[in-house]
Amino acid sequence: MLDMSSLGSVEPIQPVCTPRDITLKFLRTSSHVLRIEELQQQAQSLTQLQEEFSKIPPNFVSPEELEIPGRASKDRYKTILPNPESRVCLRRAGNQEEDSYINANYITGYVGQPREYIATQGPMLNTMTDFWEMVWQEETPLIIMITKLQERKEKCVHYWPEKEGTYGPFTIHVQGVSDCVEYVIRDLSIQLEGECRQVKHILFPSWPDQQTPESAKPLLHLVSKVEETLQAAARPGPIIVHCSAGIGRTGCFIATRIGCQQLKDKGEVDILGIVCRLRIDRWRLRCVQGWACSKHTPRCSSC
Repeated sequence: MLDMSSLGSVEPIQPVCTPRDITLKFLRTSSHVLRIEELQQQAQSLTQLQEEFSKIPPNFVSPEELEIPGRASKDRYKTILPNPESRVCLRRAGNQEEDSYINANYITGYVGQPREYIATQGPMLNTMTDFWEMVWQEETPLIIMITKLQERKEKCVHYWPEKEGTYGPFTIHVQGVSDCVEYVIRDLSIQLEGECRQVKHILFPSWPDQQTPESAKPLLHLVSKVEETLQAAARPGPIIVHCSAGIGRTGCFIATRIGCQQLKDKGEVDILGIVCRLRIDRWRLRCVQGWACSKHTPRCSSC
């Protein structure tokens, strides 16, 4: 885990006055491939990785780019907005623009696989139905929740039932719960108008608030569990990943899985390229935190 505490917190964030075309060119073209032995060497001294990370532009999204009525009431954090180009739009009945809005972005996966993930904020009371509509619309087989409900303040509402619950037109049943050492797996069924779908929900609560994990092993175990779950999935939709804001721990998980895929297939990893690709899709994903090791690092207030 890379200690980025010296670079400041997520909120408040001021726009960076870099022209958008220059930002996007940097994000699209930057790369620094490391072979395994080079990665091991850089892990011994994190200065170069920290300097490399600090130069990546955030691809800031301003509120003026999302002039959608009622949007602000659906954003958990006022400075963390979805990129307009890759945001998820809900295709519900009706033509009201505000009904289509959810603070979520499609994220490109390994080897350019489009819409392999959806990165989103933790649901709020007034967005729970929107969340389940997104799960249904995108035919999502797996939801990964990387936060506790409360971490000094509310990070996410309890958006699933203990046994059975209704969320707008959707009825959710909890069919089984598996308590593991590092995470909790729930087998859910979602019913809508006579159709029923199966979704797995993995709660990974062991990432401490405003700190980095004691060890990367639990995160790697989660990646392995995700691979196992996807092999058995009946639907090919994107994985939905969220923490509280949907940028910190969310980005770390996605970056870790992509990096593991690179290492397995090629024996090398492009940390810079991964972070830049993710920032194109969701503006300030702070994914490079997932790559070096620091035990007690202050984290951002929103994730």
